[in-house]
Amino acid sequence: MDWLLPGWGAFALLRRNLLVWRKLLLPSLLGNFVDPLLYLLALGYGLGHFVGQMQGMPYITFIASGIVASSAMNTATFEGLYSAYTRMAVQNTYLSILATPLQIGDIVAGELLWCAVKGAISALAIILVASLFSAIDWRWQVLLALPVIFLTGFSFGAIALLFTALSRSYDFFMYYFTLAVTPMFLFCGVFYPLHTLPAFAQEIAAILPLTHAVALLRPLLTGQTPGQVLLHVLVLLAYAVLGYLLAAYLLRRRLLS
Repeated sequence: MDWLLPGWGAFALLRRNLLVWRKLLLPSLLGNFVDPLLYLLALGYGLGHFVGQMQGMPYITFIASGIVASSAMNTATFEGLYSAYTRMAVQNTYLSILATPLQIGDIVAGELLWCAVKGAISALAIILVASLFSAIDWRWQVLLALPVIFLTGFSFGAIALLFTALSRSYDFFMYYFTLAVTPMFLFCGVFYPLHTLPAFAQEIAAILPLTHAVALLRPLLTGQTPGQVLLHVLVLLAYAVLGYLLAAYLLRRRLLS
């Protein structure tokens, strides 16, 4: 089982992805800034004009903190699906890496670290844009949000990489987006409090990872103290660990069988 445990090779893979990404640095960062700007203008200001206050804060502040969590989810998911699949099945990068001393655990851990880094970059871009609109204040709690953002990206990257290991084409990812990512984006507290949902929907939302990411990040980004911190962190960790283990097993079976 030595192949399952990552080593320093994971950071080598992280560095490799970073060097490749540098070629697309400007358009990638531009997208990270433009997308949240559109959300804040269309929903924060447009819809917020009619909503007013929500949970004791302006709606633009409420939605900005939720979009930070959803952006970490979306960016990490995209990296764990499309980018990772390209490296695995199209470019055969993973097979080339396995010809070196690196093992499956290094590949999976390195990819998940990269998903977490990309998710953090996207989330920080939104925090910066939101602060320009005074939707988020740069208080000391924002620093505490950084490890939560990183954990969120790692967790969703692990789930995405699991689906990548199962996929036989890019088209397969539409099932995951339609049945998982989009429902979480709409029903996990990004745009409105969960208590407005029917009871059965609240119970479903309670087991989804984005719900726990929002529950941690919204208070931290609005100067409040989150509740049930241990529960939220453990849920995100559970998704991260289970996703890592399953992705490593499935990738090893796919690449080395």
